[in-house]
Amino acid sequence: MILKVYTSLLLLFLVNSVWTRTVRQVYDDLDPGHWSHYTSECPQECFCPPSFPNALYCDNKGLKEIPPIPARIWYLYLQNNQIETISEKPFANATHLRWINLNKNKITNSGIENGVLSKLKRLLYLFLEDNELEEVPAPLPVGLEQLRLARNKISKIPEGVFSHLENLTMLDLHQNSLLDSALQSDTFQGLNNLMQLNIAKNSLKKMPLSIPANTLQLFLDNNSIEVIPENYFSAIPKVTFLRLNYNKLSDDGIPPNGFNVSSILDLQLSHNQLTKIPPINAHLEHLHLDHNKIKSVNGTQMCPVSIALEEDYGYYGNIPRLRYLRLDGNEIQPPIPLDIMICFRLLQAVVI
Repeated sequence: MILKVYTSLLLLFLVNSVWTRTVRQVYDDLDPGHWSHYTSECPQECFCPPSFPNALYCDNKGLKEIPPIPARIWYLYLQNNQIETISEKPFANATHLRWINLNKNKITNSGIENGVLSKLKRLLYLFLEDNELEEVPAPLPVGLEQLRLARNKISKIPEGVFSHLENLTMLDLHQNSLLDSALQSDTFQGLNNLMQLNIAKNSLKKMPLSIPANTLQLFLDNNSIEVIPENYFSAIPKVTFLRLNYNKLSDDGIPPNGFNVSSILDLQLSHNQLTKIPPINAHLEHLHLDHNKIKSVNGTQMCPVSIALEEDYGYYGNIPRLRYLRLDGNEIQPPIPLDIMICFRLLQAVVI
């Protein structure tokens, strides 16, 4: 199970290197005699590297509009400009686009021509971070795999906007203006292959509803969440990395076994209002509890298995797998209790 999870994460995080190998297969076979042709059709505002014929670099050019995109382009870089609109005309011949980076522009929802994005049938990666969007743009290309919308002004997610995005693996909505009311029970319906959901730095007071069941990474830092509903994580049985730093969680807001979930390997609860360590699962490997209000640590109570039973089975039993424990910024006085070390034999680092 754990090997399968790490394999999936490796695919997610190393996607850029995979694309690089794919691109190399394209331009390694390129006839140098064709370079002049590629250069001649390159928009004068942009750069078309002869060694990378499927890429068009128009970033940091002070552009106010998107230039005509040649048909051969797969990778389009338009970040750090003054672009306000996305219209259909520049993409008339760009039927092979896989990747568009429009980060750090001035794009608004009214500036996106209706249907222009959904017509990019082969688009897999769409980056629209640091713009002026007030809602998730729609409709979107059905084959999309990554959608990055961080640092906009998004307060609304149109109904059904994700319903056909079955290939989407990453959705980044962090640092927007989302309230609980924006996340309905069907908001994420259709995201059957989502692996990473980032809703950090919004204005949520509750855990979001109906997270896709295959989600591995859930990031909810810097909200105002106070309560974890009973059995919340049973609906997302594969969640492995959970970040809830900088919220308002107290002991009363966490069910007795709220975080005793076998799939969770990395649990981050820093900068909350906890006075004691919540029950954890023996599979947990990283636990961040720094900057809470914890006054003491009882290793026997914290241990997810009986210490006596653990001694009987030794390293061949189901011993706790915790390797990293962070407790600094609390009211705990060193030294580290001996029963912590007896229970968590695999500990490599404790910050106290």
